[in-house]
Amino acid sequence: MAKYFTRRQLFRLRNEIPVDDLLRRLDWPCKVREGRFCFVCPCCQESLTAVNDRTNLGRCFRCERNFNPIDLVMMIRELDFVDAVYFLMGTWPATVVGDGDSGPPEAAQNA
Repeated sequence: MAKYFTRRQLFRLRNEIPVDDLLRRLDWPCKVREGRFCFVCPCCQESLTAVNDRTNLGRCFRCERNFNPIDLVMMIRELDFVDAVYFLMGTWPATVVGDGDSGPPEAAQNA
């Protein structure tokens, strides 16, 4: 298995997989409260959280961390970066298929 992914693939995984859909698919505790989507933080277990649809980031206001889809899979499924990316690629294949990035793979170990 390759351990390198193109920048385009990683960009699409981080930005085109809606955080709220991902959390629901992972069966992670979440709900809509007062019109805002919130979830249990995988770090501190608090639910003082929100999702910014514009940036596609989950935010915990208690521990002051942001989470993109790759980060969330790493923490919730307890996977390393490479396995989390493969999980997302297998779960949302349309996100990375036909991305038009035919250049050489870029080292992308630093999430």
